[in-house]
Amino acid sequence: MAEGQAMGRGVSRRFLLGGATVLALTGMAACGRKDEPKAPAAPNAPPAPSGPPEGSLEWAVQGSWRSAQDKARDAFRHPMETLRFYGLQPKMAVVEFWPGGGWYTEILAPYLARGGGAYVAALFPEGPTADPAQAVLNAAFRTRFSSDKKLYGEPQFSVFGAASGPVTAPGTADLCLFMRTLHGWMAAGIAEKAFADAFAALRPGGVLGVEQHRLAPAQDQDPVAANGYVQEAFVRQLAAEAGFVFVEASEINANPKDTKDHPFGVDTLAPTRLTAPRGQPADPTFDRTKYEAIGESDRMTLKFRKPE
Repeated sequence: MAEGQAMGRGVSRRFLLGGATVLALTGMAACGRKDEPKAPAAPNAPPAPSGPPEGSLEWAVQGSWRSAQDKARDAFRHPMETLRFYGLQPKMAVVEFWPGGGWYTEILAPYLARGGGAYVAALFPEGPTADPAQAVLNAAFRTRFSSDKKLYGEPQFSVFGAASGPVTAPGTADLCLFMRTLHGWMAAGIAEKAFADAFAALRPGGVLGVEQHRLAPAQDQDPVAANGYVQEAFVRQLAAEAGFVFVEASEINANPKDTKDHPFGVDTLAPTRLTAPRGQPADPTFDRTKYEAIGESDRMTLKFRKPE
């Protein structure tokens, strides 16, 4: 309660006990208290800014359009730190290979749209022989990120697969991203093509960022990465064979709790949380306690550059 208001009520009271009113007023004057004038509010004052500036990477990561479920994964995926590690800038042309449901697209597309950059999604293969599940994901992705130009700008769509052509105009991309996708390409026999297509898309000096479930060096590498894990040395070899120069590795997305020996591979862990082999009904008796304690997978985070 404001001091002036308290004083105002004290002055207005009338005591019915002889000289009590005089004594009360005299005592208040002796204390030297005075109502201080309040500064008038500035007319039409803009509201105080809240949150990061619109168009900043912080703004995109904290975006209200991102679901609570997606934001909960930030603790394991570290999008701010990961994208900064790759050197993302607002005016860049960025190609994301197989963005899936668009977890990173929700961050990248608004950020690049505000900054004057360009976002290209190299989707799953399309056509009569396309995988039906991948076709559904592609359709949902196109609809979702074409529906709000104010937020997402105008993302460009291409495809990547065994028979696909260039993912974007050669030599025009500043940054290409492989985000937890390499094991799928190894299974399909197109891992080498992914690196070659990224190399062709990038301008000289452009960056390739790779985030991938990491196999322990002592474990044998399955050529088709059936469990989802890939050795870091193997990724570096693929990149070097395509012409890339290794720049740096980061432990941003490391998780030492991941033992990498799960019954249904990496998909035993969050966010997939398999309780039975893929394609079979879920097992309601499967105990997920220790897998929930692990969280998401241990991941390498690697940065490569196309020579100038």
